[in-house]
Amino acid sequence: MAGRRGVGGVRRWVAGLGAAVVLGAVGVLGAGAAAGSRGPGAPEPVSVGARALPGADGADCDPYRSLRPSRADGPAVQRIRQRGFLVAGVDGNSFRWGAVNADTREYEGFDIDLVHAIADDILGPGAKVRFVTMPPDQRIPRLTGGDVDVLVRTMTVTCTRASEVTFSSVYFASGHRLLVPDDSKVEAFDAAQLAGRRICVGRGSSAVDVLARSGTGARVVEADSHLDCLVMIQKGLADAVLTHESLAAGLVAQDPHLRFVGARLDQTPYGVAMRKTDPDLVRRVNAVLADYAAGGRNSAWARSYGTWLAAYLGAAPTGPPAATYAD
Repeated sequence: MAGRRGVGGVRRWVAGLGAAVVLGAVGVLGAGAAAGSRGPGAPEPVSVGARALPGADGADCDPYRSLRPSRADGPAVQRIRQRGFLVAGVDGNSFRWGAVNADTREYEGFDIDLVHAIADDILGPGAKVRFVTMPPDQRIPRLTGGDVDVLVRTMTVTCTRASEVTFSSVYFASGHRLLVPDDSKVEAFDAAQLAGRRICVGRGSSAVDVLARSGTGARVVEADSHLDCLVMIQKGLADAVLTHESLAAGLVAQDPHLRFVGARLDQTPYGVAMRKTDPDLVRRVNAVLADYAAGGRNSAWARSYGTWLAAYLGAAPTGPPAATYAD
């Protein structure tokens, strides 16, 4: 699905490294590297039916439960059709998830493929999309403020966020992991190793809560995004980055002098976020996701994974975690 142009302005990928440089680093990220090496190692596969809260922010919240799928037209779907294009909040700086190809100047990545699947289902094949980029802490304000219809931006489903927006069923599961320079003496995520050290996290990201609950005594350094955390490390302003392994792999691609410490700290389920006033759109997106993941290794989901993520995160799992639905 790469190579489709959206409506409106397109920002260049601001990583400052050409696509050829990043692609040349794929070998660094091959599956099977040992923990603590330059690469994500062999991450645990996304397990179908897994049920793990991303944080202790709501005992009664099941992040894997969403509204039952339906293609019945409602006010939100009709609004998008009348406008003639879908407005999607995305991350323009996450290589392989949502970024602008420096040569084609078009958005591409795993999240972008999903955006196009949603747009095509509502508006028809080749539907137009307006992409809106934003830092993590602006995701919910921009959504609830009406700037975008959907957020497809590697956004972790948490109970706190679910009190403000409605999430689709989970379309991917990753996990937080610590990333340090290769000459760092940090070898574990614990108080003995991290007390007093400067750990960079994306402002408004789920990593902020993970670090706050960790009891490690680390000093929090907030940046606009995980990409900015890479710059902080390179400038000597931070000692480590805490972010999703799926996103951190792209940072290693840009700077092979980084390495992972330990295994994943948790499981972070990604969902498409929508306004609470748009339940018909939530149901429509869930219907799209159900079809998108149907067929196991032959599904559209698996094909997108193979295109964008397999070289970084290992062989494609059969699909996202199984969804449960509420009426």
